[in-house]
Amino acid sequence: MLLGAHLSTQGGLHKALDKAGVLGFSTVALFVRNQVQWRVPELTDAAVRTFHQTRERLRLSPVIAHGSYLMNLAGRSDVRRKSIKALSTDLRRSRRLGIDAFVLHPGTNPDAEEGIRLIADGLNTAAASLPDGPRILLETTAGQGNSIGYTFEQLAALLDRLDAPGRFGACFDTCHVFAAGYDLRTPAAYEATMDAFDRVLGLGRLEAVHLNDSKRPLGSRVDRHEHIGRGKIGRSGLGHLIRDRRLADVPLILETPKGKDDRGRDWDAVNARTVRSLLHPRPKETAR
Repeated sequence: MLLGAHLSTQGGLHKALDKAGVLGFSTVALFVRNQVQWRVPELTDAAVRTFHQTRERLRLSPVIAHGSYLMNLAGRSDVRRKSIKALSTDLRRSRRLGIDAFVLHPGTNPDAEEGIRLIADGLNTAAASLPDGPRILLETTAGQGNSIGYTFEQLAALLDRLDAPGRFGACFDTCHVFAAGYDLRTPAAYEATMDAFDRVLGLGRLEAVHLNDSKRPLGSRVDRHEHIGRGKIGRSGLGHLIRDRRLADVPLILETPKGKDDRGRDWDAVNARTVRSLLHPRPKETAR
């Protein structure tokens, strides 16, 4: 199991890698820029060198970047222009850092067909500006606020419009998929969801999983992450994915809430422990 989490870069980009090492993770995700600002300082040679040295020391792989939440490739002209520029910048930063994959929320637009066209055109522009950059993974969304990508068919339509589709893949967010209406809670429901993904997109395109429980019920189309086993999907539902041998080489990235539990334990450590327990559960766990 390739288990990791999206971790903070406060104090330097390499700090996310250090925290991953402390938590015993084999993979990690991070922002390569301040994700709430359009302008970012240049990446220094010293920062790049420290990042590479830290990754080599901890043997983390893959290392995955996440796009800024400001970006909307299907937005108004000024936002879209800034988003394409920001994506191009982030891809260049990621290449310097040796990032393996870059996860991106596709975008939002009340007209899904128009949004898909705009997103695809923006992705083509950004990808062409750096043809040897990291792989780009389009994330499944919950469908909240006109977000595009909440159906597998929408992601497939996006991929079909790309000039270099082989450079792109998908990131499967369990909370988002569940909120969008794809059930995971029973063995039959889980298999039906994965069969649909395979039929529409192909499991070969699934290159990362954001592993989260959901605060909101099935089909709510509300994006609210919850700690593993404490939400509407539950331990058994997430266990189906964790034990799916088809995903053994796919990184599982926790994006659960941060902070400490009521016993003072780091929530990332608590959630990681739960995930590891679900990989080889006791018989009663599979029935819960």
